[in-house]
Amino acid sequence: MTEPLRNGLPDTPDQDLGFGTVVSRESRQRLLNRDGTFNVRRDGLGFFQSHSAYHFLLTISWPRFLLLTAGAFLLLNAGFGLLYLGLGGEAFSGLPAGQPVFQRFLSLFFFSVHTSATIGYGNMAPVSLAANFAVVLEALVALIGASVTAGVVFARVSRPTAGIIFSERAIIGPLREGRALMLRIANGRDDQVMDVGARIVFARRRLDGRPGRDYFILPLERDRVEMLPLTWTIVHPIDERSPLRELTPEWLRLVDGEFLVLLEAFGETFSQYVHVRTSYQADEVVFGRKFKDIFQHDAPDGILRVDLKRIHELEDAT
Repeated sequence: MTEPLRNGLPDTPDQDLGFGTVVSRESRQRLLNRDGTFNVRRDGLGFFQSHSAYHFLLTISWPRFLLLTAGAFLLLNAGFGLLYLGLGGEAFSGLPAGQPVFQRFLSLFFFSVHTSATIGYGNMAPVSLAANFAVVLEALVALIGASVTAGVVFARVSRPTAGIIFSERAIIGPLREGRALMLRIANGRDDQVMDVGARIVFARRRLDGRPGRDYFILPLERDRVEMLPLTWTIVHPIDERSPLRELTPEWLRLVDGEFLVLLEAFGETFSQYVHVRTSYQADEVVFGRKFKDIFQHDAPDGILRVDLKRIHELEDAT
């Protein structure tokens, strides 16, 4: 195999893209997960130093965010319901006398919901000074909570992201008189992305027995497209200059090979560049296959259609 390359030219074997020699030497996991996250943990900081609630709320999935928001809302009102319950039944007008404790708590819980959401049905009202102070406190907490939630929701909605779909497998298949490494991407959203650039880095264990990894930036047949209305098959031709020219499935597993895919694209919706990344390990690379044609060429309206549900489908390369 050749020495590490950068854009097809010899370069230092210490080129690591920022992973550092320690990660390259000691990590036994893949460098980059399929979702683009890194397999590195940062320890040694305090809980509040290493955890940002704002960043956490921005980056978790929508189902988790909505579940967390609903849970916080219910917990807040349950807490104030218990506080009101501790003030005694005479602290509120409209609270039926002689109710069991749990039934009284439910009444005060719903009163808390009406207060925090500014619904105010008027069937219950605070009477004592302590109850009024408790209602003032809840109104303040609810106002801050609603403002923070609205701000986070707006930030989540307005945060630029890319809906790029990567094929589940990379393939080593025929290309003209030789073969090539190929993967397929598409824009999974209705918006338009422009000026899409791609880079593939091949990382493998060193062949001389030294600890660590070597990195190869693989030259691509085409590393940028101006528009991505359909799909784009990213191709690295495996020729005599390619570090993959002797590639076999067994060798790829032996050296713990990993293909790091880095994309950048300009999203018209947000008018900003976004970055997406993923990786393919040896068991995610298929030899002797090709991507299926997923275009509908004979649509009645004459519009070329692409079935993105089939972006991962392969067929024999024969």
